[in-house]
Order: sequence, then structure tokens, then C-alpha cells
Amino acid sequence: MRQQLSDTATEMFLERGFDAVRVTEIAEACGVSEKTVFNYFPTKESLILDRLEATMASVKTGLADPGVPPVDAVLRILDQELGAMTSSLAAHDDPAQASAAIRRFGTLIWDTPALRAYQSDMMDQFTAVAAAILAERAGMSPDDPEPRIAATALLGLWRIQYRALPKYLDGTLSAAQVHQAVTAEVRRAARLISTGLNSFPALAPARQGVDERPVSPPRSLLSTAHTWPGWSSLLDVRGEQAPVANPRRHLIVAIDLQRQRHVLRESAGVQFPR
Repeated sequence: MRQQLSDTATEMFLERGFDAVRVTEIAEACGVSEKTVFNYFPTKESLILDRLEATMASVKTGLADPGVPPVDAVLRILDQELGAMTSSLAAHDDPAQASAAIRRFGTLIWDTPALRAYQSDMMDQFTAVAAAILAERAGMSPDDPEPRIAATALLGLWRIQYRALPKYLDGTLSAAQVHQAVTAEVRRAARLISTGLNSFPALAPARQGVDERPVSPPRSLLSTAHTWPGWSSLLDVRGEQAPVANPRRHLIVAIDLQRQRHVLRESAGVQFPR
């Protein structure tokens, strides 16, 4: 019944628009009462965005595994969701028609303020849940900035995948080609996130034989800090190391910034000062 309600509602929304369809009409089309509809779905918006609950459950399970890096866990979930979509596309008698339907679905959400607001609210909930899990893994508070920004970045990969889909669902690519192209974009974004999370001690890969003695940044990193606004606070205006409580930690941050610049240059062709 739940699937029938969601499928019926989605068809009606796509045909007439979200705001033009009443929940009572969906109930009548499925032969049930309006109360029954709300027994399965708490809101009208959740009738069409019902997969978000499953995504939330997957995020909780994936990020809670201490043996799996957070970026890898999120990439697995995204790949599974994309795989389900492209498999359905491949099995369709008319892949071009199926691609058009998926694009219409995305357009409906984007053009409907109520659906965008619901989706945004759900993503805020996802972020809070992810931050709490990452904070627990790191022995920190969910209100600390590190787990919060890490969670925000990780959940941002869903937006990358969502925005990439319409570019390749033009009916000219096979389902496998769509999967490959979208995955490539998601992984480009994920490389930047992974680089940043390596400075988050509890989430970074274990380092063997690291010299724990404080060291001064090389000259290339001094110029990097002055090139990027906000990072020059790590160093004084003369290009010398500023007094810091934990020099090694600031060096790691600077190195991570250098890596991010390199990834951007290599993957996106963006030119930054060296």
C-alpha cells in the first residue's frame, strides 16, 4: 500500500503539479481514506520524497562503522542509490522516455517551493545526525565545528549527484554510461572532502612512523597561506611562523590546503597561484 500511494501521488504530481493535487484525491485514487494516507506518510511532501527516510537509515549505519572512512561510507550509499536508478533505466522498454521522466521529477522538486523546503529540512536533519555520529567517533561534541563542517561537506555529495544527473539523462547515453559519468563527478568532489578530513584525527587514515616533533612550514606553504584569504592568520605578515599552541596541527592544515589546490588544478582545470 505504501508503494502504491507513493507511485500514485508521484504520477498525479507530475501530471498536474504538486500544489494542484489534494491528498484526498490521492486517497480516492488508491481506494483508501485520507487518514490511511497519513498513517503511511506524515506529510504530503513525503509522498513523493519517500526515499529520504531510507537514505537517513543508510547514513546512520554507514557512518557509524569505525572501520570505514566517512567518505567511503557515503560514496557507497550514493553508488547504491544511483545504481538502483540506472538499473531501472536499463530495464525500461524506452530508456529515453524513462530519462525524460527522471528529469521531470527533478524539475518538479526544483520548481515547487514546498518540496524544496521539505528537502532542505530533511538535509538539515541528515547533517545533524551525521555530525553527532562523527563527533562520537572523534570523541568530540556534535556542536564542535569539525564534525559539523565534516557532516555538511559529506551530505553535500548528494547535491552533487542530484545536480549531475540531468546533464547526462539526455537520452543519448546508456544507463551504464550515465552511471559512470555521474559517479565521476561525485568522486571529484569527494576527493576534496577526503583531503580535508585527513586533518580530522579520529577520521584520518592511520599514519605510521610520523615524527611528532614540531616543524616549521616550508616556504611554498608560506606563500600558500598568503594566497588564500583567512589562512594567512596561521602565519605573520612577514612570512614567518606565528606562535601557535600546536605547530604540527597547523602544518597539517596547511599541507591539506596545498593538496586541495592540487586536486582542484588536476580535476577541474582551475588555475591557482602556486
